[in-house]
Amino acid sequence: MMSILGAMQHHQLRVMRLVDHAEREHGGREIVTAWADGTIGRTNWRGVAQDARRMAKALTRLGIKRGDRVATLAMNHVHHLTSWYGTIGMGGILHTINPRLFPDQLAYIANHAEDRVLLYDKAFAPVVEKMKPQWNTIEHYICMDDGEFRAWIDREDDDFAWVEGDEREPLGLCYTSGTTGNPKGVLYEHRSTMLHTLVEVGPDVFELSARSTCLPIVPMFHANAWGVPWAAPMVGAKLVLSADYRPQQMCDLFREEGVTHSAGVPTVWLGMIDHIERTGDQLGSLKSVTIGGSAAPRAMVEWFRRKGVKIGHAWGMTEMSPIGTCGNPPANWDDMTDEEQVDFTCRQGRIPFGVELRIVDDEGKELPRDGVATGSLQTRGHWIVERYFKEDQSATDADCWFDTGDVAALHPDGTMQITDRAKDVIKSGGEWISSIDLENAAVGVPGVAEAAAIGIAHPKWDERPLLLVVRSAGSDVHEEAIREHLAKHVARWWMPDAIEFVEELPHTATGKLSKKTLREQWKHYVLPTAEAMVGR
Repeated sequence: MMSILGAMQHHQLRVMRLVDHAEREHGGREIVTAWADGTIGRTNWRGVAQDARRMAKALTRLGIKRGDRVATLAMNHVHHLTSWYGTIGMGGILHTINPRLFPDQLAYIANHAEDRVLLYDKAFAPVVEKMKPQWNTIEHYICMDDGEFRAWIDREDDDFAWVEGDEREPLGLCYTSGTTGNPKGVLYEHRSTMLHTLVEVGPDVFELSARSTCLPIVPMFHANAWGVPWAAPMVGAKLVLSADYRPQQMCDLFREEGVTHSAGVPTVWLGMIDHIERTGDQLGSLKSVTIGGSAAPRAMVEWFRRKGVKIGHAWGMTEMSPIGTCGNPPANWDDMTDEEQVDFTCRQGRIPFGVELRIVDDEGKELPRDGVATGSLQTRGHWIVERYFKEDQSATDADCWFDTGDVAALHPDGTMQITDRAKDVIKSGGEWISSIDLENAAVGVPGVAEAAAIGIAHPKWDERPLLLVVRSAGSDVHEEAIREHLAKHVARWWMPDAIEFVEELPHTATGKLSKKTLREQWKHYVLPTAEAMVGR
């Protein structure tokens, strides 16, 4: 049977087309770097494209070949951005390493990836020196921000033709945070990354355009900085990069660089809010903030709304490139009450084209999208992992559904709402208590900087909640005030059996609360209600 093809041009979807486009159509649009030494550097998309070609030539001169892994151990700055396009442009595979990982994890992922080159920040030089004896495959070490990187690529001209190939070829490697067992590698493709980028710049996701100035407060080693370094050149957005996420630095950059768009995890924004409330600092021209990584507390959503900043509540994961949902307004937004708009924004957002979601029960039966039923969240789509790097076994079921490890509800309006991680839900008397909802309600109490809820063993109820609270600087908030607030926002039987105040809470390498660490730290804790029962 003869195959019938269309009559349109066929071009492979390759990521280097992004920087080519930015150089040609938006060459003068600025790329700003706030360097670790306090200086400000300025270039543009034309300069990044030229430097990427120089770097591609320099890597080729080192003997790096198509498919070889080039690792980075770096924060956000223009040389890191250049290294993304320089590595991929010569056919290499970019491996972004999270410097916050433990030494055994750093050793494992570099050796598992078989990295041949490491580009690193001067701030991480002590880590590099410590790890060198354990890294078996790295042949070349180049410091990015002490003049070495600049000197290395400046020895080359920019006369380099990008390595071409099939759009299904790999371009990047990112490892999961490894909450159970060793981290797993996710190998991104040109095609999947390009499709992800095309959707991300749309009005229902990040809403970027040539008029945008974007400052991502999410590291480039964390799930591709949520795709911002791919999306910015597609539309010609101005990009502001900084390794310093302290609130004062961020506010200064927001004002001085005219930042309109930003993105980051709730922990970053909690610090920003506290800083602004204490000092009266301003957000400048900031119009849109994407919050992801973990659920944004309702109080945070309401604070930004009062400031006139639009919130996009996003959800995703390394295995999803990473965007899975984003919470931009639905068609009936203007008809909603203020409370309904906040309710909508507190969910994890709507499902964009390219992603499918469903929830299933313990037997794998699909549950209704009624906003009431909760179940294991599964996904499939154009930029979702099929199998992990160097693993033959598929990470999905026979119908390509990937289990995210989250527990969620799907609403009739197309929004998704995470209720917990599968291992973090608190099972009390056969019913589930959402630790996320409990934590977010607690953060709404004035004087509470951060909160975490974990399940503690109970002789009658199986588990009951323990709420751990970090006070804001100078706060003397007490247990009664927290309980009084919680009583207005959660079911009575969700109320924590105990509240303990702590100096700080542990976080994972990607900035999320480490429930695993908390459960280990508090595994011998005896709830007062349990102790009373034992004493009878």
